Order: sequence, then structure tokens, then C-alpha cells
Amino acid sequence: QLQLVESGGGLVQPGGSLRLSCAASGVTLRYYAIGWFRQAPGKEREGVSFISRYGGGTKYADSVKGRFTTSRDNAKNTVYLEMKSLKPEDTAVYYCAADTLGTVADPLDPLNFGYWGQGTQVTVSS
Repeated sequence: QLQLVESGGGLVQPGGSLRLSCAASGVTLRYYAIGWFRQAPGKEREGVSFISRYGGGTKYADSVKGRFTTSRDNAKNTVYLEMKSLKPEDTAVYYCAADTLGTVADPLDPLNFGYWGQGTQVTVSS
């Protein structure tokens, strides 16, 4: 059974960087599309980034485009979310999610994903 574990969250100053990791056990992650999502207190969960199966394509929310990058390391069975130029509004619990998506209208829609990690807190504050 697919299990996802996020790591790499923490406290960072505005303008700083963090790299989140999403590791899997029990399956080969490259066969799954991976989404990164975040949820701030009192807000709905929102899609941040998406990387397709086999890593052929990516998509980003407008709010993070140019600052966040998602990538795969198949040897480590891990997907990363590199976050730069962080802002206080990036503060949230970040989740990775997986599913065997085909073509979907909105790959950043959390309803497309059936497997979720437990989340990691990212706090951007001075």
C-alpha cells in the first residue's frame, strides 16, 4: 500500500528557502503523479504544484510560479518541492499526494488524488 511521508518543513525568514521531500514506501513513485498542496488555518486546501507520471510535465499555482520547483529523484523514490523567495503568505501545512492520473482538467485539484501524506508545517516569519 502506498504511504507518503513529507519532511523538510520548518521556520524560515521571509526571502528564505526550504526544500520539502515526499518519500514513498511500498511502491515506485515514478508511476504516480504527485501533487503538492497546502492548507493555512481557516482556509481551504489549495494546489501548489503538480508533476506528472514519469516526470514529463509540471504545473504550478500562479501564486508560486517562478519561486517553487517540483522534481523527482527516482533513485531515492522521492519527489521534492524546492521553495525560494518565501513569503509570510506561504505559511501553511504542506502535503504531498499521489495518484495514477491520466489527463485531468485541473491537476491541482485535490479531489484528483487518493493518497496523502501527513503534512509538514512551513512557517515564514521574521
